Amino acid sequence: MLGVAPRHLTAYGDEMAKVSLDAIPVARAGEGKLVVMTGITPTPAGEGKTTMGIALADGLARAGQRAAVTLRQPSMGPVFGIKGGGTGGGAAQVVPEERINLHFTGDFHAVESAHNLLAALADNAAQRGLVAGLDGSGLTMRRVVQMNDRALRSVALGLGGPGNGPVRESGFDIAAASEVMAVLALASGWDDLRRRMGAITVGFTRDGRPVSAEDVGATGAMLALLRDAVQPNLVQTLEGTPALLHAGPFANIAHGCSSVLADRLALSHADYVITEAGFGSDLGLEKFVHLKALPSGLRPAAVVLVATVRALRWHGGAPAEALDRPDPLAVRLGAANLEHHIGIVRGFGLPVVVALNRFPSDSPEELVVAQDIAIASGAAAAVLCSGYAQGGAGAAELADAVMRTAAGGPVQPTALFSEEAPVLRKVEVLANRVYNAEGVRWSPAACRALERLEKLGWDRLPVCVAKTSASLSGDPSLRNRPVGHTIEVADLLVSSGAGFVVALVGEVNTMPGLPKHPRALDVDIDAHGEITGI
Repeated sequence: MLGVAPRHLTAYGDEMAKVSLDAIPVARAGEGKLVVMTGITPTPAGEGKTTMGIALADGLARAGQRAAVTLRQPSMGPVFGIKGGGTGGGAAQVVPEERINLHFTGDFHAVESAHNLLAALADNAAQRGLVAGLDGSGLTMRRVVQMNDRALRSVALGLGGPGNGPVRESGFDIAAASEVMAVLALASGWDDLRRRMGAITVGFTRDGRPVSAEDVGATGAMLALLRDAVQPNLVQTLEGTPALLHAGPFANIAHGCSSVLADRLALSHADYVITEAGFGSDLGLEKFVHLKALPSGLRPAAVVLVATVRALRWHGGAPAEALDRPDPLAVRLGAANLEHHIGIVRGFGLPVVVALNRFPSDSPEELVVAQDIAIASGAAAAVLCSGYAQGGAGAAELADAVMRTAAGGPVQPTALFSEEAPVLRKVEVLANRVYNAEGVRWSPAACRALERLEKLGWDRLPVCVAKTSASLSGDPSLRNRPVGHTIEVADLLVSSGAGFVVALVGEVNTMPGLPKHPRALDVDIDAHGEITGI
């Protein structure tokens, strides 16, 4: 397994354990190589990025390497909504599947509780005049809940008389969008976690001064709730490869990466660590580099870009009902999306291996087209992977390609802009170089937010773009590599604890709704207590 001493483990039954932060400094001579798993623009068919990451870790283990995989924890909202479970699939899974996808070790509950405690203490401070100049009109802190519940997107608080105030309009976000979750994933240890939690902004006084969690006295109690949640969770794949699942921020509305602590723990004990950066490289990898790797000092040795022939058909114009029918022309046209994502990875100065997740409907001609275009676009290798069907055995070629590509060791990623560049400039660079846009349009609300950022000295913070994952652009209907479009910034929100500014692009919803047939309707428990339908 991972080689963590038993004294650093707290068992959660027979299959799961918490790992003490004291295990992180117990490093071998030389650190392992970090490999980032990302993908092309997601499609309705799904590309299997998590499955490929797990299969790659198993493939490396079969090749005699000490390997581990670090993943985000699944959110129960998507589990019961459209997406379903987040533990991989087929022969490439982390287990125990049902427990991981549901309550797991309670981390999401701790995040939700810490967030809502802060919101309650902020309300109380405004109601009782505990912070000079803070009243209900200045509170910006929303509550969170783990479920997809569209009815909670907009709510009125404090109704029923002055004793229940302050009265104001607010709403709920899903817990994975909580700034507390983002902070948990970025913190380097207890001291950093305390500093970041205390810096979370809960509102503004009447004269525009920001009010923090520390100002309302919430930091200590929040840390008490997060005492166990800060420790990474250790499980394993079906083939016995160690897996660390820790934190679960969404990639389209947060930074979409598992925790810095989990990566450091794994790197101090493994030869290769596969970590996932959510959605496509335009969201997941970009944020991994600018918001996680550069501030924390993590240096990847390679990037694996997951693609499928079915996805290339989609981006080439094939309708959803035809994605399982061979269409070499659509694959050739849709490969423009693959080319662009390879360009994004190479723009950060990182070597990239393209992993083609195989499906039964893939024709030999289509696979050759995809591989040839990937190599011509600058990929170090483009290999076929059958991890879903064969587990680590189906990722042997991918594991070999990753070892060859990562042989040069860790690489310092190249930022796309100066750390001191203003928020406006950072968004413009991302729009041009990552989203392939012609320009940026700022709404009146976003312009006012820019002015406030400048007054508060926050206008040089990193930027976390919140946009659709279904397109390189801000419009989910635009497939492939759209051109001639404009990035529309609706508003800017400050995540002062996480240390970045969130730019809301297009119609971004921080509280998902349920589909017509939620997956929750298929979940049940049998007479033997076994959960089904996840």
